[in-house]
Amino acid sequence: MKTISVGTRRSALAQTQTQWVMDRLKELQPDWDWRVEKILTKGDRILHVTLSKIGGKGLFIKEIEEALLKGRIDLAVHSMKDLPAEMPGDLAIAAVTTREDPRDCLISRTGEGLDELPSGSVVGTSSLRRQAQILARRPDLEVKPVRGNVETRLRKLEEGQFDAIVLARAGLSRLGLEERITEILTVDKMLPAVGQGALAVQCRRQDDSVFRLIRRINDPKTDQAVRAERAFLHAFQGGCHLPVAAFAQVEGEKVHLEGLVASPDGRRVLRDRREGERPEEVGRRLAEELLRQGADAILSAVRTEVE
Repeated sequence: MKTISVGTRRSALAQTQTQWVMDRLKELQPDWDWRVEKILTKGDRILHVTLSKIGGKGLFIKEIEEALLKGRIDLAVHSMKDLPAEMPGDLAIAAVTTREDPRDCLISRTGEGLDELPSGSVVGTSSLRRQAQILARRPDLEVKPVRGNVETRLRKLEEGQFDAIVLARAGLSRLGLEERITEILTVDKMLPAVGQGALAVQCRRQDDSVFRLIRRINDPKTDQAVRAERAFLHAFQGGCHLPVAAFAQVEGEKVHLEGLVASPDGRRVLRDRREGERPEEVGRRLAEELLRQGADAILSAVRTEVE
Protein backbone atom coordinates (compact mmCIF):
# COMPACT_ATOMS: atom_id res chain seq x y z
CA MET A 1 0.00 0.00 0.00
CA LYS A 2 1.37 3.40 -1.00
CA THR A 3 1.39 5.98 1.82
CA ILE A 4 0.63 9.56 0.84
CA SER A 5 1.38 12.40 3.23
CA VAL A 6 -0.59 15.61 2.70
CA GLY A 7 0.85 18.85 4.06
CA THR A 8 -1.30 21.71 5.28
CA ARG A 9 -1.44 24.58 7.74
CA ARG A 10 -2.81 23.96 11.23
CA SER A 11 -5.86 26.23 11.18
CA ALA A 12 -9.39 24.83 11.24
CA LEU A 13 -10.04 26.27 7.79
CA ALA A 14 -6.88 24.71 6.34
CA GLN A 15 -7.81 21.34 7.88
CA THR A 16 -11.34 21.54 6.44
CA GLN A 17 -10.05 22.40 2.98
CA THR A 18 -7.45 19.64 3.09
CA GLN A 19 -9.99 17.05 4.18
CA TRP A 20 -12.27 18.04 1.29
CA VAL A 21 -9.44 17.50 -1.20
CA MET A 22 -8.39 14.23 0.43
CA ASP A 23 -11.95 12.91 0.27
CA ARG A 24 -12.01 13.55 -3.50
CA LEU A 25 -8.64 11.85 -3.99
CA LYS A 26 -9.55 8.88 -1.77
CA GLU A 27 -12.58 8.24 -3.97
CA LEU A 28 -10.25 8.03 -6.96
CA GLN A 29 -7.50 6.04 -5.21
CA PRO A 30 -8.95 4.17 -2.19
CA ASP A 31 -6.03 1.72 -2.07
CA TRP A 32 -3.53 4.33 -0.90
CA ASP A 33 -2.98 5.17 2.77
CA TRP A 34 -3.71 8.88 3.23
CA ARG A 35 -2.19 10.88 6.09
CA VAL A 36 -2.15 14.56 7.07
CA GLU A 37 0.90 16.46 8.28
CA LYS A 38 0.13 19.79 9.95
CA ILE A 39 2.85 22.36 9.37
CA LEU A 40 3.35 25.64 11.22
CA THR A 41 4.18 28.47 8.80
CA LYS A 42 5.78 31.85 9.38
CA GLY A 43 2.46 33.57 8.72
CA ASP A 44 0.86 31.51 11.49
CA ARG A 45 3.70 32.09 13.97
CA ILE A 46 4.01 35.86 13.69
CA LEU A 47 0.65 37.40 14.57
CA HIS A 48 1.62 40.77 16.05
CA VAL A 49 2.79 42.33 12.75
CA THR A 50 0.80 43.02 9.58
CA LEU A 51 1.48 40.61 6.72
CA SER A 52 2.91 43.27 4.42
CA LYS A 53 5.57 44.18 7.00
CA ILE A 54 6.96 40.67 7.42
CA GLY A 55 7.43 39.95 3.72
CA GLY A 56 4.28 39.06 1.83
CA LYS A 57 5.76 36.39 -0.45
CA GLY A 58 5.00 32.86 0.68
CA LEU A 59 4.22 33.61 4.32
CA PHE A 60 1.74 30.74 4.55
CA ILE A 61 3.41 28.28 2.22
CA LYS A 62 7.23 28.45 2.44
CA GLU A 63 7.62 25.76 5.12
CA ILE A 64 5.10 23.56 3.33
CA GLU A 65 6.93 23.87 0.03
CA GLU A 66 10.20 23.04 1.77
CA ALA A 67 8.60 19.87 3.16
CA LEU A 68 7.51 18.94 -0.38
CA LEU A 69 10.97 19.55 -1.83
CA LYS A 70 12.60 17.46 0.91
CA GLY A 71 10.14 14.59 0.43
CA ARG A 72 8.55 14.84 3.91
CA ILE A 73 5.15 15.21 2.28
CA ASP A 74 3.82 14.15 -1.13
CA LEU A 75 1.33 16.90 -1.84
CA ALA A 76 0.01 20.09 -0.27
CA VAL A 77 -3.30 21.91 -0.19
CA HIS A 78 -3.20 25.71 -0.21
CA SER A 79 -5.68 28.54 -0.46
CA MET A 80 -4.86 29.74 -3.95
CA LYS A 81 -4.84 33.37 -2.81
CA ASP A 82 -1.87 32.60 -0.51
CA LEU A 83 0.35 31.41 -3.37
CA PRO A 84 2.87 33.95 -4.69
CA ALA A 85 3.05 34.41 -8.44
CA GLU A 86 6.28 32.37 -8.55
CA MET A 87 7.11 28.98 -7.04
CA PRO A 88 10.12 26.63 -7.01
CA GLY A 89 10.69 25.07 -10.42
CA ASP A 90 10.58 21.51 -9.04
CA LEU A 91 6.99 22.03 -7.82
CA ALA A 92 3.76 22.30 -9.78
CA ILE A 93 0.12 23.15 -9.19
CA ALA A 94 -1.41 19.85 -10.28
CA ALA A 95 -5.01 20.94 -9.73
CA VAL A 96 -7.11 24.02 -9.10
CA THR A 97 -10.40 23.03 -7.52
CA THR A 98 -13.84 24.31 -8.43
CA ARG A 99 -14.09 27.83 -7.13
CA GLU A 100 -16.29 28.78 -4.20
CA ASP A 101 -17.82 32.26 -4.11
CA PRO A 102 -14.72 34.50 -4.50
CA ARG A 103 -16.24 37.61 -2.94
CA ASP A 104 -15.33 39.24 0.34
CA CYS A 105 -17.91 39.88 3.01
CA LEU A 106 -18.38 42.31 5.87
CA ILE A 107 -19.30 41.21 9.37
CA SER A 108 -20.37 44.05 11.67
CA ARG A 109 -21.27 43.97 15.35
CA THR A 110 -24.49 45.95 14.96
CA GLY A 111 -25.68 44.83 11.53
CA GLU A 112 -24.71 47.74 9.26
CA GLY A 113 -23.30 47.14 5.82
CA LEU A 114 -20.20 48.90 4.49
CA ASP A 115 -22.10 51.96 3.27
CA GLU A 116 -24.13 52.24 6.48
CA LEU A 117 -21.32 52.04 9.05
CA PRO A 118 -21.17 55.27 11.11
CA SER A 119 -18.32 57.64 10.30
CA GLY A 120 -15.23 56.77 12.32
CA SER A 121 -16.09 53.09 12.63
CA VAL A 122 -13.09 50.79 12.93
CA VAL A 123 -12.83 48.03 10.32
CA GLY A 124 -10.37 45.18 10.82
CA THR A 125 -8.30 43.73 8.00
CA SER A 126 -4.59 43.07 7.45
CA SER A 127 -5.00 43.08 3.67
CA LEU A 128 -3.74 46.17 1.87
CA ARG A 129 -6.04 45.21 -1.01
CA ARG A 130 -9.09 45.33 1.23
CA GLN A 131 -7.87 48.41 3.09
CA ALA A 132 -7.39 50.37 -0.14
CA GLN A 133 -10.85 49.54 -1.47
CA ILE A 134 -12.57 50.26 1.85
CA LEU A 135 -10.93 53.68 2.14
CA ALA A 136 -11.56 54.49 -1.51
CA ARG A 137 -15.27 54.03 -0.88
CA ARG A 138 -15.43 55.19 2.75
CA PRO A 139 -12.48 57.51 3.56
CA ASP A 140 -14.25 58.42 6.82
CA LEU A 141 -13.69 54.93 8.24
CA GLU A 142 -10.63 53.77 10.18
CA VAL A 143 -8.92 50.56 9.07
CA LYS A 144 -6.82 48.66 11.60
CA PRO A 145 -4.92 45.38 11.21
CA VAL A 146 -6.38 42.16 12.57
CA ARG A 147 -4.44 38.88 12.49
CA GLY A 148 -5.23 35.31 13.44
CA ASN A 149 -7.49 32.58 12.11
CA VAL A 150 -11.17 33.13 11.30
CA GLU A 151 -12.33 32.20 14.80
CA THR A 152 -9.81 34.57 16.41
CA ARG A 153 -10.90 37.46 14.20
CA LEU A 154 -14.56 36.87 15.01
CA ARG A 155 -13.75 36.82 18.71
CA LYS A 156 -11.89 40.13 18.46
CA LEU A 157 -14.95 41.61 16.73
CA GLU A 158 -17.26 40.34 19.48
CA GLU A 159 -14.94 41.78 22.15
CA GLY A 160 -15.40 45.22 20.65
CA GLN A 161 -11.90 45.68 19.25
CA PHE A 162 -13.51 46.44 15.88
CA ASP A 163 -16.88 47.61 14.62
CA ALA A 164 -16.59 45.35 11.58
CA ILE A 165 -14.16 42.97 9.91
CA VAL A 166 -13.77 41.79 6.32
CA LEU A 167 -13.26 38.11 5.49
CA ALA A 168 -13.47 35.88 2.42
CA ARG A 169 -16.90 34.36 1.99
CA ALA A 170 -15.38 31.07 0.82
CA GLY A 171 -13.65 30.50 4.15
CA LEU A 172 -16.78 31.24 6.15
CA SER A 173 -18.79 28.90 3.93
CA ARG A 174 -16.30 26.06 4.36
CA LEU A 175 -16.42 26.51 8.15
CA GLY A 176 -20.23 26.66 8.23
CA LEU A 177 -20.24 30.27 9.45
CA GLU A 178 -22.26 31.93 6.71
CA GLU A 179 -24.89 33.09 9.21
CA ARG A 180 -22.31 35.53 10.59
CA ILE A 181 -22.18 37.50 7.34
CA THR A 182 -23.68 40.98 7.42
CA GLU A 183 -23.04 41.91 3.79
CA ILE A 184 -21.58 40.09 0.81
CA LEU A 185 -19.48 42.71 -0.95
CA THR A 186 -20.07 42.83 -4.69
CA VAL A 187 -17.00 42.88 -6.93
CA ASP A 188 -17.87 46.49 -7.75
CA LYS A 189 -17.38 47.37 -4.07
CA MET A 190 -14.39 45.10 -3.50
CA LEU A 191 -12.51 43.20 -6.17
CA PRO A 192 -11.25 39.88 -4.73
CA ALA A 193 -7.70 38.68 -4.25
CA VAL A 194 -6.02 36.69 -7.02
CA GLY A 195 -7.25 33.10 -6.77
CA GLN A 196 -9.66 33.78 -3.91
CA GLY A 197 -12.20 30.99 -3.42
CA ALA A 198 -10.10 28.33 -5.16
CA LEU A 199 -7.77 25.71 -3.69
CA ALA A 200 -4.40 24.80 -5.17
CA VAL A 201 -3.13 21.23 -4.88
CA GLN A 202 0.64 21.21 -5.23
CA CYS A 203 3.12 18.37 -5.69
CA ARG A 204 6.59 17.61 -7.03
CA ARG A 205 6.69 18.02 -10.79
CA GLN A 206 8.45 14.68 -11.31
CA ASP A 207 6.11 12.63 -9.10
CA ASP A 208 4.09 11.31 -12.04
CA SER A 209 1.64 9.02 -10.23
CA VAL A 210 0.68 11.66 -7.68
CA PHE A 211 0.51 14.43 -10.30
CA ARG A 212 -1.76 12.37 -12.57
CA LEU A 213 -4.11 11.53 -9.69
CA ILE A 214 -4.39 15.11 -8.48
CA ARG A 215 -4.95 16.34 -12.03
CA ARG A 216 -8.22 14.43 -12.12
CA ILE A 217 -9.82 16.89 -9.66
CA ASN A 218 -8.74 19.94 -11.65
CA ASP A 219 -11.58 22.25 -12.71
CA PRO A 220 -10.71 23.58 -16.19
CA LYS A 221 -12.72 26.82 -15.98
CA THR A 222 -11.38 27.75 -12.57
CA ASP A 223 -7.89 26.81 -13.75
CA GLN A 224 -8.18 29.16 -16.73
CA ALA A 225 -9.53 32.01 -14.61
CA VAL A 226 -6.80 31.65 -12.00
CA ARG A 227 -4.07 31.47 -14.64
CA ALA A 228 -5.20 34.85 -15.98
CA GLU A 229 -5.30 36.35 -12.49
CA ARG A 230 -1.87 34.98 -11.54
CA ALA A 231 -0.32 36.23 -14.80
CA PHE A 232 -1.66 39.67 -13.89
CA LEU A 233 -0.08 39.47 -10.42
CA HIS A 234 3.18 38.04 -11.77
CA ALA A 235 3.65 41.11 -13.99
CA PHE A 236 4.01 43.27 -10.89
CA GLN A 237 6.77 41.04 -9.46
CA GLY A 238 5.07 40.95 -6.11
CA GLY A 239 3.45 38.74 -3.58
CA CYS A 240 -0.19 38.21 -2.81
CA HIS A 241 -0.19 40.84 -0.04
CA LEU A 242 0.28 43.87 -2.28
CA PRO A 243 -2.76 46.14 -2.90
CA VAL A 244 -3.51 44.22 -6.10
CA ALA A 245 -6.82 42.56 -6.97
CA ALA A 246 -8.06 40.54 -9.93
CA PHE A 247 -11.08 38.46 -10.85
CA ALA A 248 -11.56 36.46 -14.03
CA GLN A 249 -14.60 34.68 -15.42
CA VAL A 250 -14.64 32.21 -18.30
CA GLU A 251 -17.50 32.36 -20.78
CA GLY A 252 -17.24 29.99 -23.71
CA GLU A 253 -13.77 30.37 -25.19
CA LYS A 254 -13.12 33.78 -23.64
CA VAL A 255 -11.57 34.85 -20.36
CA HIS A 256 -12.89 38.15 -18.96
CA LEU A 257 -10.48 39.69 -16.46
CA GLU A 258 -10.87 42.73 -14.24
CA GLY A 259 -7.87 43.99 -12.29
CA LEU A 260 -7.00 46.70 -9.80
CA VAL A 261 -3.96 48.36 -8.25
CA ALA A 262 -4.53 50.92 -5.51
CA SER A 263 -2.65 52.97 -2.97
CA PRO A 264 -3.22 51.69 0.59
CA ASP A 265 -4.93 54.96 1.58
CA GLY A 266 -7.46 54.50 -1.22
CA ARG A 267 -6.72 57.87 -2.78
CA ARG A 268 -5.56 56.39 -6.06
CA VAL A 269 -7.27 53.41 -7.65
CA LEU A 270 -6.40 52.05 -11.09
CA ARG A 271 -8.96 49.60 -12.45
CA ASP A 272 -9.48 48.18 -15.91
CA ARG A 273 -10.48 45.01 -17.76
CA ARG A 274 -9.42 42.90 -20.70
CA GLU A 275 -10.68 39.76 -22.43
CA GLY A 276 -9.29 37.14 -24.74
CA GLU A 277 -8.86 33.42 -25.36
CA ARG A 278 -5.41 32.97 -23.79
CA PRO A 279 -5.51 33.40 -20.00
CA GLU A 280 -1.85 34.34 -19.43
CA GLU A 281 -1.89 36.79 -22.31
CA VAL A 282 -5.04 38.46 -20.98
CA GLY A 283 -3.41 38.82 -17.57
CA ARG A 284 -0.21 40.29 -19.01
CA ARG A 285 -2.08 42.73 -21.25
CA LEU A 286 -4.18 44.05 -18.40
CA ALA A 287 -1.12 44.45 -16.17
CA GLU A 288 0.70 46.33 -18.94
CA GLU A 289 -2.25 48.72 -19.22
CA LEU A 290 -2.26 49.46 -15.49
CA LEU A 291 1.51 49.87 -15.51
CA ARG A 292 1.06 52.39 -18.29
CA GLN A 293 -1.44 54.23 -16.07
CA GLY A 294 1.06 54.40 -13.18
CA ALA A 295 0.69 51.16 -11.21
CA ASP A 296 4.44 50.79 -10.85
CA ALA A 297 4.74 54.08 -8.96
CA ILE A 298 1.97 53.03 -6.57
CA LEU A 299 3.55 49.65 -5.84
CA SER A 300 7.07 51.08 -5.53
CA ALA A 301 5.79 53.43 -2.84
CA VAL A 302 4.16 50.49 -1.03
CA ARG A 303 7.37 48.45 -1.17
CA THR A 304 9.43 51.38 0.10
CA GLU A 305 7.07 51.94 3.03
CA VAL A 306 7.10 48.25 3.95
CA GLU A 307 10.89 48.03 3.82
